[in-house]
Amino acid sequence: MKQVKKAPTVGMVSLGCPKALVDSERIMTQLRSEGYDFSATHDGADVVIVNTCGFLDSAKEESLAAIGDALKENGKVIVTGCMGAEPESITKIHPKVMAVTGPQQYEDVVGAVHDVVAPVHDPYVDLVPEAGLKLTPRHYAYLKISEGCNNRCTFCIIPSLRGDLVSRPAHHVLFEAEKLVNAGVKELLVISQDTSAYGVDLKYADSPWKGGRVRAKFYDLCAALGDMGVWVRLHYVYPYPHVDDVIPLMADGKILPYLDIPFQHASPNVLKAMKRPGNVDKIADRIGNWRKQVPDLTLRSTFIVGFPGETESDFEMLLDFMKDAKIDRAGCFKYEAVQGAKANDIDGAVPEEVKQERYDRFMQVQQEISAAKSDAKIDTIVQCIVDEVDGEGGADARSMADAPEIDGKVFLRDVPSDVKQGDYVSVLVEDADAYDLYGVVVE
Repeated sequence: MKQVKKAPTVGMVSLGCPKALVDSERIMTQLRSEGYDFSATHDGADVVIVNTCGFLDSAKEESLAAIGDALKENGKVIVTGCMGAEPESITKIHPKVMAVTGPQQYEDVVGAVHDVVAPVHDPYVDLVPEAGLKLTPRHYAYLKISEGCNNRCTFCIIPSLRGDLVSRPAHHVLFEAEKLVNAGVKELLVISQDTSAYGVDLKYADSPWKGGRVRAKFYDLCAALGDMGVWVRLHYVYPYPHVDDVIPLMADGKILPYLDIPFQHASPNVLKAMKRPGNVDKIADRIGNWRKQVPDLTLRSTFIVGFPGETESDFEMLLDFMKDAKIDRAGCFKYEAVQGAKANDIDGAVPEEVKQERYDRFMQVQQEISAAKSDAKIDTIVQCIVDEVDGEGGADARSMADAPEIDGKVFLRDVPSDVKQGDYVSVLVEDADAYDLYGVVVE
């Protein structure tokens, strides 16, 4: 009788943004192809990998705490991710980690695992799904189109951690997307550090695809993804002028009417200090034009309050922009002096109590905008994707206006028995609060 070999097990902790999550998925897919299994607990694993986030000091503290927990519960720990770009920041706190690698260094991580516990390949059981291993539910997946960033925002250290923009060839991205769709993915979430800069480093080189050619360019990639018959959601879109070109794709239903654009602020003085685009009036005009073409467009953004030198007048400009532009979804961060960021050298540090007060006022304005937009959807029908069915007549879904994890949900009642996770459904909205909708599936 064939003896099945016991597979070595790996624990995985993935911290930070969706881009880091994709890195974790790639590491896990490679390890699984080599015969490794995965443990849900640290103490049940032969080794633990911690994929760290180093964007903010608070994220670094969370990463160091996760490393400490893994060391305490297991003892054999490999560290990777953004904090790994500065290994001494890890080893001085946790000298017993077995290896430290930087972001995107997949082969080094896998090699470090080999050094701790060798792979045991068994062709009878070593199977990897066509789409690779995913840390998201089966019906949606993140699609990373590039690494790094060419911008030099003064508050950000991402270029020093992940380098300049490196785009994937268009046919590589599309082949991965097609594999995901064939494996049952119903929503592709396009991510990178700077999605709308895609292809500039490749000089928009074309590559073969489906008997034709496709350029490594933002619009061309969006158009090709829009032909795959699933939801396509755009994240981390820097507001370059050519972003206007994809709006007709939304109007035609090719990609979701959703743009995640990190505006960061609205005061020209603050934006200049951040080294961000500063023509707020032009941005407002563009938003107005986008909404004329796509009335149900959802805009998500992130903003920073308490940036060095931010005055009360600057902050009031930000609130006015929020009210005028009616940003649908917004996240707000209180400025943190991240080690290595150029913004630390800017005069005019804002006291913590002022940061908190401005944060509270910002979130109050955002909640009022969100509540008004939610209320306007009552008695209308919205298209949704089902995330989870409880088996007792209820389900959690999301509308086209809601990205997973960061936006609201649509809670369903009296769900038909044949509705399952990943289904697209039409929903009559019966009630709403500031961020979530409540409704029932209609035929």
